[in-house]
Amino acid sequence: MAERHLVVAATAAEAAHVPPHLPLVLTGLGKTAAAAATARALAAYDDLSDLTVVNIGTAGALRPGLTGLFEPGVVLNHDLSADLVRALGYDPQERLEVGASEVVLATGDVFVTDPAVRDALALRAHLVDMEGYAVAYAAREAGVPVRLVKHVSDSADESALDWPSVVEASARALGDWLQAPA
Repeated sequence: MAERHLVVAATAAEAAHVPPHLPLVLTGLGKTAAAAATARALAAYDDLSDLTVVNIGTAGALRPGLTGLFEPGVVLNHDLSADLVRALGYDPQERLEVGASEVVLATGDVFVTDPAVRDALALRAHLVDMEGYAVAYAAREAGVPVRLVKHVSDSADESALDWPSVVEASARALGDWLQAPA
């Protein structure tokens, strides 16, 4: 049986070059919107057995020299107070393994532009975005595999504010990746 894909992106700008034959869900920005839209889309399927969610989008590089496309193997919920949740006796599930890659993506509901925040995140991750963890969590809860594919659009600093002027190049690279043979 052939594998089916559900492409999930936060914005139409990031998904501008998704091949038209692939189903696409636009979630909106942030973890809550991404988790809700992904869960809603998966609930509409009668059969999830051969489905893979592919979350595409832009990401900020937390370390020097990171450019281009990455498929992270681990995604972190970076703005959750995981230690406090753990101290209360609960598992915060702040780290999800999604693939074999050693690249770590940190997901949070804030644009990272502060150098101190960026440097602290860089100790734990290579890239930062605003939806990857939420999409991966929703897919995992539905029992569906997920792949995260991120294109570096900025250096997780004040250049993140230039996102509208660079997203087209990222969208092209993501669209090319989706069209490439597996």
